[in-house]
Amino acid sequence: MHDDGPALVTDRSPRTILVTLLVCLFTVNVTVTILAVSIPRIADDLDASQSVLTWVVSGPILAFGIVGPAVGKLGDLWGQRRVFLLGLAGAVLSAAASAVAWSAGSLIAFRVLAAAQGAATGPASFALIALIFPRRDRVRALGWWSMVAAGGPVVGVVIGAPLVSAFGWRALFAGQVPLILIGLAVAARVLPETPRRTSVRFDWGGAVLLALSATPVLLAMNLAPTRGWTDPLVIGLLLVSPLAAVGFLAHEGRTAQPLLPPRYLRRRNFALPILMLGLMNATYMGSFVITPLLMQNVLGFDETRTGLVSTARPIAFAVAGPLAAVVVGRLGERKAGMLGAAAIVASMVWMSTIRPGTSQIVIVGGLALAGVAMGISNPAMSSTIAHAVDEADLGVAGAAQQMFVQVGVTFGIQMMQTVQQVREPVVGLARSYGSAYLAAAVLAVLCIGAAAGVRRTTTRRVVVEAAPDGCDALDAELHGVPVPEDAPLAAPAGGR
Repeated sequence: MHDDGPALVTDRSPRTILVTLLVCLFTVNVTVTILAVSIPRIADDLDASQSVLTWVVSGPILAFGIVGPAVGKLGDLWGQRRVFLLGLAGAVLSAAASAVAWSAGSLIAFRVLAAAQGAATGPASFALIALIFPRRDRVRALGWWSMVAAGGPVVGVVIGAPLVSAFGWRALFAGQVPLILIGLAVAARVLPETPRRTSVRFDWGGAVLLALSATPVLLAMNLAPTRGWTDPLVIGLLLVSPLAAVGFLAHEGRTAQPLLPPRYLRRRNFALPILMLGLMNATYMGSFVITPLLMQNVLGFDETRTGLVSTARPIAFAVAGPLAAVVVGRLGERKAGMLGAAAIVASMVWMSTIRPGTSQIVIVGGLALAGVAMGISNPAMSSTIAHAVDEADLGVAGAAQQMFVQVGVTFGIQMMQTVQQVREPVVGLARSYGSAYLAAAVLAVLCIGAAAGVRRTTTRRVVVEAAPDGCDALDAELHGVPVPEDAPLAAPAGGR
């Protein structure tokens, strides 16, 4: 039977809990990318190469995604509130350490550690939102969550350069410490306790194999432009990832308490939305990191002007994200996802036409279209994922989503930078950026196909409140029970 009430009842207002979660999430993940457009300045300060310093951005993004499934599982085992608070506490210590980093290696290590600890906030907040909001309100609530989870790092890219110019990069992390501490104090008072599964063991083998599935291929993409694709180290890294992925799937199928239950990977409303979100964010964030380089290297913008123009994308995301519930309600998750994917394809093709002398309004239009695309599709896919798993595994679902998103982000950044570097000697500087955008457009086309396979889970209501147990979908709708729009007429209503 369909239950439209929240799974977790608390005396706190769901809106109060949502705002608390989102503010804390933002204070943690905004610094994941805040140094992206200031890498040359930091490289000079720490006497390091720019290629090494790119890991100040790529390393935390990758750690944020890879550690996510592990801490998501811990949230299901220990309670989401406890893991969320531990993540905030760890992020405070790492931010303080980053402010006093003495070398490129120490800064990268502290930023990776901060992201690994802050990664706990993503899956835990996702699970708490899914637990405290009834099904009919989840799309809107997860729209705000998607906006902050994906938009925080984007805002970091936008505000990083002006803040570094005004205060220096160390001051950013010193200032982050009191903000997270305030969030931690409020969260400790507001967030409700969630059930714990004390009888379940943590899957350490799965966590290690999952990390080995994603990390080597991304490291190889980072090294290949300088070392060459035939370098033994690059080839070795490219071979490790698929072997580890096969090992992970085999291990998860054998273990009694898997990190990511294989049955979810066989559910189209879990596997396809996660795949789509990974590809969409590869396109979105890959282009967001390369666009400031285009504006500075080709169009001659300074850091401040680059940051101001780049705000078009997060502003559009901020407007479109909360409105996604209306779009999903009218079109369903599948069509909303396809619409968002088509919009980001158009955005990438649009951006590929930028050349010296292109009007600033043209750049703003292309960036804003990408923000609208993500604002429409992200909440729809996040809600679909939450509906596809058991309540006890909401932390795992949020963590899996976070992992695919962050791996997608890192892949997109490395892919677009690699395409631009390879194409520059052939077609020139300006057109090489166009080639990178077109490569991203190909990824976005794949998103349309992934979204097309999603089944609608939003529901239609008629008059009567309940139907007899055991009725099929046709009988349920005749009796007024909400059922998936595309449910088979002979299948039980409400099944996953």
